[in-house]
Amino acid sequence: MPVLTPIPSSPATAPAGAVAKAAGPACSLQRTGSLWQLGIEAQELTTAISQLAEQLEADEPEQRSCALAELEAALLADECNKQALAAKADATCWVIEHLRGQAAYRQQQAKRLTELSRSDVSRAEALEDSLVLVLTRLQPAATRFSFPNHELTSRKSQAVEIDDEGALAPEWLTVKTTTQPDKAAIKQALKAGQQIPGAQLLLHRSWRIT
Repeated sequence: MPVLTPIPSSPATAPAGAVAKAAGPACSLQRTGSLWQLGIEAQELTTAISQLAEQLEADEPEQRSCALAELEAALLADECNKQALAAKADATCWVIEHLRGQAAYRQQQAKRLTELSRSDVSRAEALEDSLVLVLTRLQPAATRFSFPNHELTSRKSQAVEIDDEGALAPEWLTVKTTTQPDKAAIKQALKAGQQIPGAQLLLHRSWRIT
């Protein structure tokens, strides 16, 4: 488990909440704190343990004895907190895996439904073409057909079809120019120590649940 960075606090005394928790009875894994709450508690306990350890070097025997008792309680609370945090993190991993599995299933379903949709559209267009073919053969000059519950209408449109693009003169062509950063080359240059204004090399750490 990664080491949690302690929350800065006054060096003279340990956090009241952490000491109070440490002084209590042995804790149980049946804890209802959220992942964030357990993480904050872990930071507080780490700080408290560090401060109590410093108090063991006090000149007064009574102060050392008190610090030792509180340190033992804090260490016990810290162990319980670590177990609870590990259990909570493990449960969170289960939820993450479930959500990702559900997302993958829904993506598969979406793909299947998209394919079914395309098939339905293709069938509908084929049926419409057949219907129009039959009706226009019977009435070639018709532009509209009326039925008991539907109407089949038409409209004229024009579209340009390019038979041979290479045969077109330059005046009939449009030129599109696009540019984009060559990230592969930029990455190699930055790794080699070259400074490139407008670009920087970022380091990322990826995590994977197994």
